Amino acid sequence: MLERMGFRVRRAPLLEAGRHHWWSAATPVEIARELNDLLRDPEVRAIVAHDGGQTTVGYLDLIDVEAIVADPKPILGYSDISLLHLVLYARTGLVGFHADLATPGLGGAWQAASAARRAELEKLYSTLLTGTEAIGALPATPSWECWRAGRAEGRLIGGVINRIVLAQATPYALPLEWFDGAVLFWEEMGGQASYVWSYLQVLRHCGILDRISGMVVGVPYAIDGLGAPDASPSLPEMVLDVLGDRDIPVLGNVEFGHAGPNLPMPVGIRVGLDAQQRTLSLLEPAVRGLGASPPPPTLVCRRA
Repeated sequence: MLERMGFRVRRAPLLEAGRHHWWSAATPVEIARELNDLLRDPEVRAIVAHDGGQTTVGYLDLIDVEAIVADPKPILGYSDISLLHLVLYARTGLVGFHADLATPGLGGAWQAASAARRAELEKLYSTLLTGTEAIGALPATPSWECWRAGRAEGRLIGGVINRIVLAQATPYALPLEWFDGAVLFWEEMGGQASYVWSYLQVLRHCGILDRISGMVVGVPYAIDGLGAPDASPSLPEMVLDVLGDRDIPVLGNVEFGHAGPNLPMPVGIRVGLDAQQRTLSLLEPAVRGLGASPPPPTLVCRRA
């Protein structure tokens, strides 16, 4: 899929079959060393995570942020990679792509999608990675739901909700004022429905929900008890319960996250949200100077 978009693809060394350290391919030090090598390599113009995992929190303090500032390049991925997007945005202003992973996404969910949807996503990803103009409205589908009407415009900030909470517990947390007027997007997979409610309550307690101007919620995936009769509220009911009288627009069931395939959500760019009209528009380009002029730029697929 990446080659069809016009990119040269290099496989990072830790993708080697048989690599194993607990639930990861290597130790945090080894992973950080490989990531830093890619960040410092001028030929590498973007980095695509192979999968998500449980490892990113172990090397947040080992990333060469000076290399990112000197030569910013997109990092693509979701799940545990949400931590990278949030922390690197906080430390360097890097726009991270909460977007499909290489194997479960491009190699899995994309292949299961219709040919028309694949073509739509291919064009969207290619344009976002190489274009210098704002993409405008993301392609909506009938699954999108207005949970609370209204309009908002602000910086797009978010990821997997449990990783947002985790990021805010580190020394690299986004300053609370960065959420002022932001459009918060989040998704979740696994665990219990009550966990989602608890994570939302954490965002309320730390003041994030009082600062944002809108919310976009992804398709939930494999959450036990969600919407079960007499056992749990639906996801919209939970969201609106925690928001209370905060009168902000909420757009739900948008295709990003573990349910896949993903619409790309670039962390840090300005977006426009109209929940009643079920539209989410990217108002700025996500990259600068990553043109696909020959030779084509190299994207590296790496393991988290």
